[in-house]
Amino acid sequence: MSALWSVGAGLLLLLLWVRHRGLEAVLVHHRWVFVCFFLLPLSILFDIYYQLRAWAVWRLHSAPRQHAQRVRHIQEQVREWKKEGSKRYMCTGRPGWLTVSLRVGKYKKTHKNIMINLMDVLEVDSERQVVRVEPLVTMGQLTAHLNPMGWTLPVVPELDDLTVGGLIMGTGIESSSHIYGLFQHTCVAYELVLADGSLVRCSPTENSDLFYAVPWSCGTLGFLVAAEIKMIPAKKYVKIHYEPVRGLQKICEKFTEESKKKENSFVEGLLYSLDEAVIMTGVLTDEAEQSKINRIGSYYKPWFFKHVEKYLKADRTGVEYIPSRHYYHRHTRSIFWELQDIIPFGNNPVFRYLFGWMVPPKISLLKLTQGEAIRKLYEQHHVVQDMLVPMKSLEKSIQTFHVDLNVYPIWLCPFILPNNPGMVHPKGNETELYVDIGAYGEPKSKQFEARASMRQMEKFVRSVHGFQMLYADCYMTREEFWDMFDGSLYHKLREQMNCKDAFPEVYDKICKAARH
Repeated sequence: MSALWSVGAGLLLLLLWVRHRGLEAVLVHHRWVFVCFFLLPLSILFDIYYQLRAWAVWRLHSAPRQHAQRVRHIQEQVREWKKEGSKRYMCTGRPGWLTVSLRVGKYKKTHKNIMINLMDVLEVDSERQVVRVEPLVTMGQLTAHLNPMGWTLPVVPELDDLTVGGLIMGTGIESSSHIYGLFQHTCVAYELVLADGSLVRCSPTENSDLFYAVPWSCGTLGFLVAAEIKMIPAKKYVKIHYEPVRGLQKICEKFTEESKKKENSFVEGLLYSLDEAVIMTGVLTDEAEQSKINRIGSYYKPWFFKHVEKYLKADRTGVEYIPSRHYYHRHTRSIFWELQDIIPFGNNPVFRYLFGWMVPPKISLLKLTQGEAIRKLYEQHHVVQDMLVPMKSLEKSIQTFHVDLNVYPIWLCPFILPNNPGMVHPKGNETELYVDIGAYGEPKSKQFEARASMRQMEKFVRSVHGFQMLYADCYMTREEFWDMFDGSLYHKLREQMNCKDAFPEVYDKICKAARH
């Protein structure tokens, strides 16, 4: 009883303090208070609900039976939109705050919302080594489902809450992408409801133009209702080798060298300053030295990027065995390194042991509760950007990031980019090695100004024939956007499938110059 009185008194004091300071002031300057006391518990409840739901659906085998019925309901909504005169563009009815992207989708308020309740794993085909899933299945849900069956995906994008639909309509990458390419390159078929309400299946051999045009289209060609994704056999551990490297030229040389080695199952780099990095390589294995097993995903463990930094500070190499699922979601608990700006003491051992099991807060809930003041603050003083550039331009790209942004750590992730049709492909006629440069945090560059600095970055990326991930803030003009991306197939299909009255052009949906 005394414990309850203490908790009650503590909450009362907290509420009085919030009232005294003002809710907006607390949310902006002491956001950790709101996150720790409200969003973390709410995130736990959110997770429990979806895990129980997924378990119940699979145990009752209801997902495959209900999938066709749900798709028919989507088709009916589209046909109803046509009967109403096709007066507004269509979009999914999923609330904008539920997406992992930090961008707020204002178009949801003006477009016809089509409700799409598709969040189940439909089938695991071991013979074909393919898993068929609905678009709202998350990476956390899918790896938890496949790993006990002895399977995993070739490319498992990092954060638990990333959805299959978002990774196809946008893009996804992981440290295995130097072998398998982007997430879209591991997909073998898509099923979509088109602007006329018809259901089509597309693959490299069936409706191939549509298959190659869907990635990066951000839902502007049709509604994704299912996808078939390749699987590979899972192994228990990732044997990971940490190597600190100093000097920008040496960092780029070492990273390029390791990225070209197909014997490396995984390659990743964390850049802690302009000339200090740790390059990590990993291989899948079922055997492990017990003394070197590191269950880095456990709630009480240090955040991964902080753990990696220890090798840099000690100036030593190291080898560890990380359980595979822990490795796939190694940056999830700290949302890469974004959580240190929200909960500054989040990596403190005391906090980890007492409250680490509740971390991280849901990105969707952070968006929902951020308010206009925080949104503007983040927009002007915070960057979350992934730029995809040819590996041969890595050194010049890092120098540009340093001058224009000066944000560290920087994430380096290599990927192979095949010369397939679609919006994103190499400049030449051959497959080329690229690298994702991820900058997340508060820029330290004195001349940083959100719009001007990002336009400068976008100009540089275009000059080296690179690409900007479309989940992030984009400041390009329409001409600049289509200079970066190849719109030939995309525009051809929008014309052929009568998409122009049904869906906005991808530029109008995601670029700031079009949305403001």
